[in-house]
Amino acid sequence: MTRACRLYSSALLTAALLALTACSLVGGGDSSAGEPDAEGQPTKVVLVTHESFALPDKLVKQFEQDTGLDLVIRASGDAGTLTNKLVLSAGNPQGDVAFGVDNTFASRALDNDVFAPYAAAMPAGADAYALPGDDDHRLAPVDNASVCVNVDTTWFDKQGLAPPKSLDDLTDPAYQDLFVLPGAATSSTGMAFLLATIAEYGDAWPDYWTRLMDNGAKLTAGWSDAYEVDFTQGGGKGDRPIVLSYDSSPAFTIGGDTSTTRALLDTCFRQVEYAGVLAGADNPDGAQQVIDWLLSPEVQQQLPTSMYVFPVDSSVTLPAEWAKYAVPPADPLTVDPAEIAKNRDEWLTTWSDVTSR
Repeated sequence: MTRACRLYSSALLTAALLALTACSLVGGGDSSAGEPDAEGQPTKVVLVTHESFALPDKLVKQFEQDTGLDLVIRASGDAGTLTNKLVLSAGNPQGDVAFGVDNTFASRALDNDVFAPYAAAMPAGADAYALPGDDDHRLAPVDNASVCVNVDTTWFDKQGLAPPKSLDDLTDPAYQDLFVLPGAATSSTGMAFLLATIAEYGDAWPDYWTRLMDNGAKLTAGWSDAYEVDFTQGGGKGDRPIVLSYDSSPAFTIGGDTSTTRALLDTCFRQVEYAGVLAGADNPDGAQQVIDWLLSPEVQQQLPTSMYVFPVDSSVTLPAEWAKYAVPPADPLTVDPAEIAKNRDEWLTTWSDVTSR
């Protein structure tokens, strides 16, 4: 999420993935389960996740108090980077449980036996977000949000220019050099947008991307660079008023009695994040307790304000500003996970070729 770059070839991608074998996930301590307690049980559980993972300290401390476990959280990179690292360490994981692999990358993790089965008890409504084809219950849905194009409405008002409304509009010369988005090979957000274009244009999606890049779209490595650096409402000195973000983002750009941004709901792709016990974990029992905790009402209630995502628990009451400004799409674009698994590598190779011209 934090390094601006561009994917130039599938060879570079392969080299980058191989380099990751020498890298450990960031965090304190080592990956062992720690000294056992008096009954011989591990006293530490290691959660590996992406860099956007954030929950209140009091929730973490309460989990530790309730379970007697020391929770070590190791966060590194975007969900795509996380998945790559988990695949490269499959069977010899650097933690016990992982959170943040999403539906755009989940099939790759399952195909590489990253996760062990665990049929967690699902809260109300969560079954609707279960990963299709995961019959062994290796991944439990924890949150969801839709990746959507967002616009800075204040910028467009000042320019006297109507903002875009659709994917097609983004290739209009009126919006040349105004769009910034993370790349599909390095970001789950970017991958979701690639899938949105595949869902919308079918086999003609490379032609769409050619037109998009010819219209000056800028690629970054991850969401953070796109939103926080280049986007005009991102808090920095960005000069691009169109960004790839989420349906929930307008709830966090409120100025006065309205939001300064808007999600374009006809451009959205639904993204679901999962948690799973890592195959070969030192502390699988502790890992299961972490998953149960992530699905608990206490954690689910905190997801909107802590991680800007919707809970999978339908009984959770959303914050007032979410009810007003975080509007989910009624009919998001979708691609069957089996199709993603079958075609991902080919799609990414083609995407790389198109965007590096």
